[in-house]
Amino acid sequence: MAFPLIRLFGLACLAWTLFANPAAARNGATEVDVELVFAVDISYSMDTTEQRLQRQGYVEALRSEQFLNALKSGTAGRIAVVYMQWASETDQDVLVPWTVIDGPDSASAFADALINAPYRRAQRTSISGAIDGAMKLFDDNGFASGRQVIDVSGDGPNNSGRPVTAARDDALAQGVTINGLPLVGIRSYISPADIAELDIYYEDCVIGGFDAFMVPIRDTRSFVEATRTKLVREIASLPAPQTPLVQAAALREPRISCMIGESLWRNRWGN
Repeated sequence: MAFPLIRLFGLACLAWTLFANPAAARNGATEVDVELVFAVDISYSMDTTEQRLQRQGYVEALRSEQFLNALKSGTAGRIAVVYMQWASETDQDVLVPWTVIDGPDSASAFADALINAPYRRAQRTSISGAIDGAMKLFDDNGFASGRQVIDVSGDGPNNSGRPVTAARDDALAQGVTINGLPLVGIRSYISPADIAELDIYYEDCVIGGFDAFMVPIRDTRSFVEATRTKLVREIASLPAPQTPLVQAAALREPRISCMIGESLWRNRWGN
């Protein structure tokens, strides 16, 4: 099966990033093993319980022994992370700013900041806006690395802003990897803006780039385990474990319309 051109281009851009970043580090940027954006859905479909579980997943993953061990595996032994919330195409805000995590103390401090931060909910679901907003956070952030990763978590398809594939492909063209944490069927109902095949949608329409993968969350008990599994792999850049929990990025034509969210929204609300 032919390897998609955009993925090959993404790999080429990654190779250039790996070549160029040492110079950036010499020019005053802090060298880290990965620059990681947590891009977290706060749309109205995410109720208060789900938001708390989602955030607790990141908190416990950051404090886990597995994560701290993975942190040591990198050349620099430290990463840079930022926690961004998103909803509509114009609604992205940074909840916890860029922070260097290099051990238990800094990981715990970032986790504490998440615990103490306020919650909010907002209208619409723009994964494309989340990707575009995350890309801006890499600009002049003071870090240099061989890997820039956007970690998108959410419970519905794109229904606001430009097509998600356009935002994805633009990010891939700059050597950025997009991984996914889709919340699949964790509620007993499906709203008119939801889809049952969200894992397939994320795999075929959202994630991409070097070593991209997703970890679907299928029940509320899986938040912590799934988040930890994904975070450890992102930091250590490990091969995919032999388990259904982790699925590699699809190398095929989309099995679902990447405009399905927009179609559902128009059919329901007419705009």
